[in-house]
Amino acid sequence: MSADFTYTKIREKLDKGTSAVDITKEALKNLKEDKCNAFVNIFEESALAQAKKADEMIKTKKQTPLTGIPIAIKDNICYKDHITTSSSLILKDFSSPFSATVVKKMLDLGAVIIGTTNCDEFAMGGSTENSCYGVTTNPHDKTRVSGGSSGGSAAAVASFAVPLSLGSDTGGSVRQPASFCGVVGLKPTYGSVSRNGLMMLSSSLDVIGQFGHTVSDVELFFSAIAQKKSDEMDMTTEKHTYKKGKETKKIGVPKSFIQKAKKETIENFNKIIENFKNDGYEIIDIDLPISSEAVAIYYVIQPAEASSNLARFDGIRYGNKKSGENLLEDYIKTRGSFFGEEIKRRITVGTYVLSSGYYDAYYNKAQLARQALTDELNKIFQEVDVILTPTTLTTAFEIGSKQNPVDMYEEDKFTVIANLSGVPAISVPMGKHQKLPLGVQCIARHNNEDILFNYGKKIEQYGRGK
Repeated sequence: MSADFTYTKIREKLDKGTSAVDITKEALKNLKEDKCNAFVNIFEESALAQAKKADEMIKTKKQTPLTGIPIAIKDNICYKDHITTSSSLILKDFSSPFSATVVKKMLDLGAVIIGTTNCDEFAMGGSTENSCYGVTTNPHDKTRVSGGSSGGSAAAVASFAVPLSLGSDTGGSVRQPASFCGVVGLKPTYGSVSRNGLMMLSSSLDVIGQFGHTVSDVELFFSAIAQKKSDEMDMTTEKHTYKKGKETKKIGVPKSFIQKAKKETIENFNKIIENFKNDGYEIIDIDLPISSEAVAIYYVIQPAEASSNLARFDGIRYGNKKSGENLLEDYIKTRGSFFGEEIKRRITVGTYVLSSGYYDAYYNKAQLARQALTDELNKIFQEVDVILTPTTLTTAFEIGSKQNPVDMYEEDKFTVIANLSGVPAISVPMGKHQKLPLGVQCIARHNNEDILFNYGKKIEQYGRGK
């Protein structure tokens, strides 16, 4: 795979006359050489057909910035008449009867959807180890995870198989693998991108996010698929007017909040803060007492919503099925055989916290704490323009090293606050430790992706030594 297979280089080739069909053939070759197990399905026939349409758009001068660009989508985003499984045995060989809104948008813009990427089953996990297709390895070190749950989408970009990809982010599932793989990952404002056609995990947390090699690539991608008006198929969406933001100078840094990060992570993060200081930015020490409990809040709300959303996967209407002697046995055998251990664990927790006698003790209290966390962040954003943290506690960990679920859940410490509050956040690569990438997370107030992009580009400059 060529390190020149980036959005900028491909756009230049297309503008100079290289056909979208030739670009797509190169991308298909990349996918067939995939050594990270990033891809689970390759759509060769439909991709080449879409590339021909892209060439016609270019010929008639109807192209858009995405026309002819090969793009991968996470295996939980529906594409009509294409296999979409959420990397779960319960949906093995399931062909979607419709396309997600984001898929329709990309096709209308002339993009070429080339395949689906591996993920943790139903997007539950932080390592892509919970996949029926096996783990996706990190392009920088095959003994380490690519992150999760959108590990395949991150690895696909990091390995230069495709220039752009889509993932979903429920508690950090775009930003964490972006950090581990050394690419840019955006979790947009809740409701800014339609989730119609995303296999729902947690209805109040899920967002479709974007991966790219640079902040500018992700900015372009997001602006192309963000909602210009609400989507009647996803009533949580609202009109998102994309704008270029002015330069801002106030940064909030929660020093006590990030102390659980590894020494090398904090040292790298402090270098970035020094760069901002030297450029005249005001660094304000902020306190996040409620946000420090975000993982506990998240792992009550997320399993509760997941247990409800996954109730539809019972083998009756679609998907794999194991028959018993009665309807109850059908459910037990089907879900028991085809759901993985992490899915079963979270469904059990979610059902418990929603059950009679425990709803008020757990779920209702978690929702009250969530509102308090949101209020805490909103108050801080009256003083600062962005909050900066490391994206993850450390670099990508070794495959199989997180056997205790609680250890895995702790990996979400810095990312879940953006999902619980609905605000946008971006992970930008900055520095390495023992040749493994480290990322910085920028968090902004609702609908302020423009400010995130400004800060992200600044961090990229620091990474280049400017």
